[in-house]
Amino acid sequence: MGIGHDLGLVQLRRRLPSPTRALRARSFPLRAPTIPGGVEPPEVPGRTGVDYDTDWARRWPARMCRAAIVEGPMRAMVQVLASPRRASTDRLADLEGPAVFASNHHSHLDTPLLLTSIPEPWRHRVVVGAASDYFFGSRVAGTVAALTSGAIPIERARVGRRSADLAAGLIDDGWSLLIYPEGGRSPDGWGQKFRGGAAYLSLRCNVPVVPIHVGGTGSILRKGRTMPRPAATTVTFGTPIRPAAGEKAPRFAARIEQAVTALADEASTDWYSARKRAHAGASSTLTGPDVGVWRRQWALGGRRRPPSTRARRWPDL
Repeated sequence: MGIGHDLGLVQLRRRLPSPTRALRARSFPLRAPTIPGGVEPPEVPGRTGVDYDTDWARRWPARMCRAAIVEGPMRAMVQVLASPRRASTDRLADLEGPAVFASNHHSHLDTPLLLTSIPEPWRHRVVVGAASDYFFGSRVAGTVAALTSGAIPIERARVGRRSADLAAGLIDDGWSLLIYPEGGRSPDGWGQKFRGGAAYLSLRCNVPVVPIHVGGTGSILRKGRTMPRPAATTVTFGTPIRPAAGEKAPRFAARIEQAVTALADEASTDWYSARKRAHAGASSTLTGPDVGVWRRQWALGGRRRPPSTRARRWPDL
């Protein structure tokens, strides 16, 4: 009798409509209205990628939180891992208002290093152009990037209208922009060709570009590595440059790359020798020789700091 009673209850439950089915059977306003045939449905705004909204990250509560992060744990982490040497900040003495800070890119550590190196009054009023497909692939990742570094989503494959309008609007509002014209981290230790994003925004917003060279971060956390290894780094600021009259973005982008190349030469040698080579057009290239992979790695070996060697001491027997 117990088994028959249970079977009867099961059959009764199957016959009775579930609350979910009953709700779905109802019409508007208990459920969303249907779209008539022949009418194109409205586009649902995205919440990730280039569509991620970062306005909240520039309001005062988020800015105060970010300032505490930058001046606290971020600065301590950079000091422990990178031991940075910051040079030529005096070249920004005559810079006023917002600017586009354009740097080479080798590591995820570049952004914390630069956020703690860019001097006031730009340090706490700067946004970072971050790859929309990488840092804003999810809402959680986008929230972390926007809060900790003031990142905004930028399309790195091309200069999209949405990304360009967002960056240009912030520059017009008095924010500076930190951007990596290479579009991504170096895959092999050499630099990549500069794209036109920094040059385009400088031309559009009529603001100068500050070239920056970052050295040594590839030894700490290069692309493909998950655990950092401490090493010495350098951050060298260049003289702000502006586009010439009638200069187009591609030509200006090439000049920005040449300025960063000269800073790399300066960081590895000295100012006078680097200026002589830059004037003669003989500065070494950021992108490396156009040869095979193994030869590029071989040529890069000379640029790396050799490991410290100590004379082997045999035990006194």
